[in-house]
Amino acid sequence: MIVFEFKAYGKPYQFQAIDEAIRTTQFIRNQAIRVWMDGLAKSWIELSRFCAVWAKEFPFANKLNSMARQAAAERAWASINRFYENCQRQVLGKKGFPAFQKDCRSVEYKTSGWRLADDRKSITFTDKIGIGRLKIKGTRDLNFYQPDQIKRVRLVKRADGYYVQFCLQVDREEVIEPTHRTIGLDVGLESFYTDSLGNKVENPRFYRTGEKKMKRAQRLVSRQVKGSSNRRAAKVKLGKVHLKISRQRKDHAVKLARCVITSNDVVVYEDLRISNLVKNHCLAKSINDAGWYQFRVWLEYFGKVFGRITIAVNPAYTSQECSNCGVVVKKSLSTRTHVCQCGCKLDRDHNAGINILNSGLGTVGHTGTFALDASNAWGESTSTLAEAILSKQVGS
Repeated sequence: MIVFEFKAYGKPYQFQAIDEAIRTTQFIRNQAIRVWMDGLAKSWIELSRFCAVWAKEFPFANKLNSMARQAAAERAWASINRFYENCQRQVLGKKGFPAFQKDCRSVEYKTSGWRLADDRKSITFTDKIGIGRLKIKGTRDLNFYQPDQIKRVRLVKRADGYYVQFCLQVDREEVIEPTHRTIGLDVGLESFYTDSLGNKVENPRFYRTGEKKMKRAQRLVSRQVKGSSNRRAAKVKLGKVHLKISRQRKDHAVKLARCVITSNDVVVYEDLRISNLVKNHCLAKSINDAGWYQFRVWLEYFGKVFGRITIAVNPAYTSQECSNCGVVVKKSLSTRTHVCQCGCKLDRDHNAGINILNSGLGTVGHTGTFALDASNAWGESTSTLAEAILSKQVGS
C-alpha cells in the first residue's frame, strides 16, 4: 500500500463542504466511542450497524457517503482495538483508553462517493455533502495505476490548504545491486547518528532553528481577541510554521534512511523506547526534535522495498562496553571519549556503533534467522517490527 498526495484547488464553498464532511466524520467517530462505552457494541460488526442508524437519525450525517461513515467508525474501532491489545500485553503505564476527538482534520472515502477524471487531473465527490469537482496538482502520476487499485481517498486539511490522498494497493519492490557492506548506527543528540565506521551525520535541529519564528507567531496569536478573524489568521500563520518544521524533519528522515539502506546490505540500530527517553525533561525537546523513531520507521520501510536486512538490538550497555575487549567502562553523558585499559581510545558514539553492529551480527548468527553468506542472504526482503523485541522480528 502506497499513498500519493496532491494539493486540492477549489472554490470557498467547496472547502466549506470539506469542513462539514470533516466535522461529520468527527461526530460519527465520537458517537461510535460513546456506543462502545455504553456497552451497546462489543465488536466491529455491531459498531458498523449504527452507521445506518445515525444516518436516519441525523440529516447532516445522511449527507456523507455511507462508506465514509463506515471509515469514520473504523477509526473509532481502531482506537478501541489498540486499547484491548495494550491491556492483553499488559503494557506499563496508561493503556490508551479511547477518548473523544476534539480536532479532526480529515475525512476518508472508500471505493464509492468519488470519481476520478480520465486525465487524472481532477476528482469529483458525488455524495450529498456538496464538495463537487476539485482540481488536483502534484508530482506523482496516477496514469500508471488503474482506478480499481485506489482503495481509499482522503481529504486532509492542513494549515496551508487542503490535500487529496490516494491509497493504492501496490506492492513496491525495487532491485539494486548488493554492496556487501554492514553497518551499525548509534543515534544521538550531538550528531544525528554515528556509524560503526566513525562517520557522523549532523543533527539538523529543525525545531531549535525555527523556534524563534514559532515564538513570534505564538505571541501574535496571544495578542488577538478570542474568536476574532485576526486571531484565526494568526493561528493559520502559527500552523504553517509548525507544518514547515514537521515537513523538514520528515524529508530529512526519508532521504537519509534511503541513502543508508541503498548503501548497505545489513543495517543494525538500537531498539530505543522513545516514550521512556522523553520522560527526561532536560532532553525531551531535543529528543523529539531529532525524530529518531521516524528515521527508524523509514529505515524498515526502505529495507523491505530494497530487500535489505534491518536489525534492531537491545541498546543496553552499547555505550559502556569496550568494542575491543568487552570490558564495561562506565561513563556519564558528558564524557564523549571512550578510553579503556586495553588501549582502545575511540569517540563514544563510534564505540557504540561498533558494539551495535557486533550485537546485531551476533544475534543473527545465534537465532539463525538470517544467513550472512553473500550468495544466500544479500538482497533478501526482511525487516523488524517497529518497537518490537528481537524474538518478534520478521525473518526472511
